[in-house]
Amino acid sequence: MEGLSAAASLVQELDKRLLVVLRDGRQYIGLLRSFDQFSNIVLEEAVERVTVDTSFADLPLGLYIVRGENVVLLGALEGEGWRSVAGHTRVSASEISEMRAAERASAALKGSMRSRFDFLDAD
Repeated sequence: MEGLSAAASLVQELDKRLLVVLRDGRQYIGLLRSFDQFSNIVLEEAVERVTVDTSFADLPLGLYIVRGENVVLLGALEGEGWRSVAGHTRVSASEISEMRAAERASAALKGSMRSRFDFLDAD
């Protein structure tokens, strides 16, 4: 007996709240409303969960389509527990945007310093 294809196994998740993690690390949460044979999915009431250090914010997206080839992980979220993150503090969208910009600037500066001194950090 053959196993279910990835798209066919999504039938069980229809109308459930899912966490979707993409290849680039972005995380979306929303209600699975539809999908196709390529595992492209449609999320309703979607938010992008942005985390910086120990802070997070959910940025509202509304109705959102995710291309199946970019999905790394799908997970069903039960109850209302998805609204919080253990050990993290919820902040506003503007605060998380500022924190993300500072994090990017820090990473750019670190990269610039590496190239100037012509060595790689052994992280």
